[in-house]
Amino acid sequence: MSISIITLFIFIYQTNLMSRQNDLSILPYLQLSTADNGDDGSYAMSLKNHGVGPAIIESTKLIYKGKTYDLRDYDFSFHKLMSSLLPELDTIKYTNTATLDRGIAIPAGTTYNFIQIRNSPDHYQLFLSGLNGLIEKGLQYEIVYKSIQEEKWVIHDNSEGPERID
Repeated sequence: MSISIITLFIFIYQTNLMSRQNDLSILPYLQLSTADNGDDGSYAMSLKNHGVGPAIIESTKLIYKGKTYDLRDYDFSFHKLMSSLLPELDTIKYTNTATLDRGIAIPAGTTYNFIQIRNSPDHYQLFLSGLNGLIEKGLQYEIVYKSIQEEKWVIHDNSEGPERID
């Protein structure tokens, strides 16, 4: 009987280990990254998935001067939201943009560029000075995403990495 009880404890322990291993094998790990090249007037913002599973975007929000801005209200476009905060950014023409729609999956090991200013020192300087000005005045971000097993994570401007949401 004691052997059966010991076997049961070992079985439960191994099951827990297998469950944790499965969770880690699909863990997405998003990071907001920037690429800044002042020499050729290029600046890009992207989400990198350093994890081993896809990251599925749930929501993207900016917080500025105590007000929360949801990207849904700006057609999921970071550029549109930034232009609403700084109308002069609407003049930037040398840009590539992508939306951060709810449900977008960022595969493991990939980068998803959502804004890029390129080949224009003037527009580069305008965007960068506007962005830095907003950051100095307290601009913050929050991106919530999930794994394929519905585990939710959040990254924000003052986190040291993804934080699990229960």
